[in-house]
Amino acid sequence: MSSKYLVIHMSDPTGTELPQDEDQAILERWAAEGNTAGRLEMGAPVAGAEQAKSVAVRGGQTLITDGPFPEFKEWFAGYDLITADSIDEAAEFMAKHPVAINGRIYILPLVKLPWERD
Repeated sequence: MSSKYLVIHMSDPTGTELPQDEDQAILERWAAEGNTAGRLEMGAPVAGAEQAKSVAVRGGQTLITDGPFPEFKEWFAGYDLITADSIDEAAEFMAKHPVAINGRIYILPLVKLPWERD
C-alpha cells in the first residue's frame, strides 16, 4: 500500500555548486521518472529568507517577524509531496534529486490527526 511523504529540500542559501544546465538536467530526469511512476503529486521551490515571515502566537499576541533566524546554515529551498510504497523507496527516489548532491533532503511520512484515526 502506498503512503504519502512530505519531502523538504534544504540547501545552502547561496545555491548549488552544480552548473545550471546540469542541475536542470538532473531535475528533469528526476521529475520524468516520478511522473512516469505516478510518484509526484505537487512541489515547488520557495523564495529566499529575505521574503519569508515567521508567525507565532504567544500570550494571545501574534508575533510576525522577518524570515528564519540568520544563524540558520541551511535554507528550506522547496518541497515535494510524493507517493511511495515505503520510506526507503521514497529515499531511493529522492537520492536522484539534485538537492541530494549539495544539500539535504528530509522525508516525513504524512499521518492523520489523532481525531482522524480509524
